[in-house]
Parts: sequence; structure tokens; C-alpha cells
Amino acid sequence: MKTVVAGGTGFIGRVLGARLLERGHDVVVLARGPASQRIKAHPRLHTECWNGRTTDEWASYIDGAGAVINLAGESIGGKRWTDRQKTRILNSRIDATRAIGAAIAQARVKPGVLVNMSAVGYYGDVPSGDVTETSAKGAGFLADVCDRWEAEARAAERLGVRVVTPRLGLVLASDGGALDRLLLPFRLFIGGPLGSGRQWFPWIHRDDVLNALLFIITNSRISGPVNLAAPEAVTMKEFSRTLGKVMHRPSWIPVPAFVLKTILGEMSSMILTGQKVVPRKLQDAGFDFLFPRLDEALRAVMQR
Repeated sequence: MKTVVAGGTGFIGRVLGARLLERGHDVVVLARGPASQRIKAHPRLHTECWNGRTTDEWASYIDGAGAVINLAGESIGGKRWTDRQKTRILNSRIDATRAIGAAIAQARVKPGVLVNMSAVGYYGDVPSGDVTETSAKGAGFLADVCDRWEAEARAAERLGVRVVTPRLGLVLASDGGALDRLLLPFRLFIGGPLGSGRQWFPWIHRDDVLNALLFIITNSRISGPVNLAAPEAVTMKEFSRTLGKVMHRPSWIPVPAFVLKTILGEMSSMILTGQKVVPRKLQDAGFDFLFPRLDEALRAVMQR
């Protein structure tokens, strides 16, 4: 099918495009200006510039697309959460999703599915108990962002489009993402849990993210929120201990919560809170994780 990927040059998008091409899809990547120059040429790949806010020539590619996957948005962990940065994080997601919705409304032949990325931050801090797709919205900045982001995507349902909002956990990969920052102290032999260590740490290998997205766009029974997290739930302390074991490094120097709050401000809530996320919808639909266990996932990352 023809698949349109917004935000196709980012941490997930750049490898998702390649995976779609391997599966025989015709891929249209929506990228901002210079980012489009980093995409390798392919006979079934087309790159179209967009500003992430308004419809333009790119909107014609939505017409007749089998799937639209929206990964666009300002990096959540890229900068300290000043009021200005929080506004950028929110608006970049709302604007991009709204522009895609407008393009869908204009399309003569609507896409089969809109997959609009979200995050497990939707649930806020949940110290105990399983968190499934039916769990309530939590409190805090990320929960509010995800809630508004998903609501904007659901507008396409009124146009007869199946809408899926994957709620993504921390993604493990060897070439970027949050794991890079977690690796450095372990490489310096000063690794350990962040904060109390008791907070849940939902994670997923990037290969499972890619496979899950492909599974979602071809499985018409899946709609609404979908948790993208591995089946094995771990706490921050367990994650740090496993990471140290895989890297053959100690994991005994905790970083107190007040230090993280001093350095990161409000953004420290991403690390100091968590949820025991269960990928219930994927499991019920028969999705097989390549890396259901943390030690296997981390070893695969370290070998690349």
C-alpha cells in the first residue's frame, strides 16, 4: 500500500521508512526542509517538504493512502521544560495532527488508517497495579499533552477513518534515544538507579516498535489506544541492575531525586515516575514480541 509517514526522519521514522520499503510499501515521507536531504533515495520512496502546521502540496499524497503514520513532534526530552518549551512540545503535536486531519478531510479517497503516536505519559504516575489501554488518564504535563494529542487524532474517526494512538514507552536502540543518556554513567562505572528506583520503567526494543506499527496498519481489528511496551515489567532499580549486568558494570550508585529535580526541573518527572504498562491489545491480537525480556533486548542493543 501507499503509506505516508510524517516525522519520517526522526529516531523511529528513519528506520520505519526502510522497514516499510522492505515490506513492499510505497512510502511518502513528510519532512521539514533540510531534514529531507538526509533520506536515502529509493525508487518507491518520495520525500515531500511540509511545515507541520498547514496543508500544502503534500496533502495530495494523503488521498488514496493505505495508511498515514504520524510521528511528528518536538522532542520531549531534548530541552529543559521552560514554559516556552512546553508550548512547543504541545503545539508541534497538535498542529501536525490537525494538518493531517485537514488533509484527510480534503481527500477524495480517505486513508484506511491513521496511526498517531502518543506516549505512556498519558497515564501519569501509577505506583502500583497494571496499566492497560482502558486505564484512566493521569495528571501532569505529559498526560495533558497526550490527551489533547489523541483527541485531535480521533477527529478523523468522524470521517470514517480507523484511528490508532500507540502509547509508547522508552525505546531501546543503539543509535540514539533516551538510552544513550542512561549508558554514560555505566560506562564510567558510576551507574545506578535514578530516584527511589521503585518507579516502574516501561520499555520496548525499537524493532518491536517497528513490527507493532506494521502489525497495526494491517490489522483492521485494532483501533484506539495501544500500549507499546514490552510484556516484562521492571522497576528503575531492576532496569539499572540488568543494564549493569549486560554491560559488566556495577549498578550501585543511585542518583537522588532532588539532584534530578535540580538539574532537569519539571522534566525530571519523566524519570522519577512511571507505570506498569501492559500491552494488552497487542497480546490479545496475537502480536509476537521479538524482545519480550529486558536482558535479551539490552544484549541485542549492545551488539549493534
